[in-house]
Amino acid sequence: MTLALLIAAVDPAIGGVMVFGDRGTGKSTAVRGLAQLLPPMPVVKGCPYGCDPAGDLTRCPAGCSSHKAEGTLEVDAVPVPVVDLPLGATEDRVVGALDLERALTRGEKAFEPGLLASANRGFLYIDEVNLLEDHLVDLLLDVAASGENVVEREGLSIRHPARFVLIGSGNPEEGELRPQLLDRFGLSVEVRTPTDLKVRVEVVRRRDTFERDPAAYVAQWAEADAAVRERLLAAKARLPHVEVPDALLEQAARLCMALGTDGLRGELTLMRAARAVAALEGDTVLTLDHLRRVAPPALRHRLRRDPLDESGSTTRVLRAMEEVLGS
Repeated sequence: MTLALLIAAVDPAIGGVMVFGDRGTGKSTAVRGLAQLLPPMPVVKGCPYGCDPAGDLTRCPAGCSSHKAEGTLEVDAVPVPVVDLPLGATEDRVVGALDLERALTRGEKAFEPGLLASANRGFLYIDEVNLLEDHLVDLLLDVAASGENVVEREGLSIRHPARFVLIGSGNPEEGELRPQLLDRFGLSVEVRTPTDLKVRVEVVRRRDTFERDPAAYVAQWAEADAAVRERLLAAKARLPHVEVPDALLEQAARLCMALGTDGLRGELTLMRAARAVAALEGDTVLTLDHLRRVAPPALRHRLRRDPLDESGSTTRVLRAMEEVLGS
């Protein structure tokens, strides 16, 4: 899970992370902890959509493009947003709606941005994503595919950028995730309750230490957090320069063909995730070892169900890896 989150932070184009697992295994804690590891990002000061000053500002309805042309653009640095999408959230809260206060007091039609605007250039986290209402799932699929949120209601017509890394968590016992949404996640990982006695004791000890004195606990791990932050920065800078040999692409395609994955999203995700791992480890050329490390989380949720094969999806991926890539 930790590696998958770091991969998503290095290359947001991978498409996000789905974390399935037992209750009480730290899924939400890990996702929210990721925000503390990310370096601040530059934004246009005052922009409700967190536009990148160096990016394309023409799609921003808040006038960032005009400010840039006039030379009045101000830049600020803010933490990378990690926005929670509650299960009970209304569609207006998610996509945005008419600002009722301005409409009633001043008679003006103005747009009040929603959670998708807050999550732009950051992370949108959905706990118990498998319980999310169908109409919100459809909405997220559209926005995730286009990178743009379109709102047309109450006489308003607004388009604004909404590119985010989608992170979901859930317990499979509480319901399955719709295949259309599951396929949108780049990586899927399973988290199980630890069975090692020492690990369980250490987890309980650390949690108790944090609850007794949160500030001291954060200070204790500040140096380690800084090291991870520097590693992420270095990996993002190295990512465009990681070489992907054709032979590795062929191996990725063979593996996906052996597993019978639909479409080409499996190969693309496998290549991108392996490249991100190489960047994290300081390597400049993709190797078979990088491919092996990310194949299970990149492909396990893309397999067709086989009624004649009772083994789990991760086992099927590992078996195919042994046949195609070797031990």
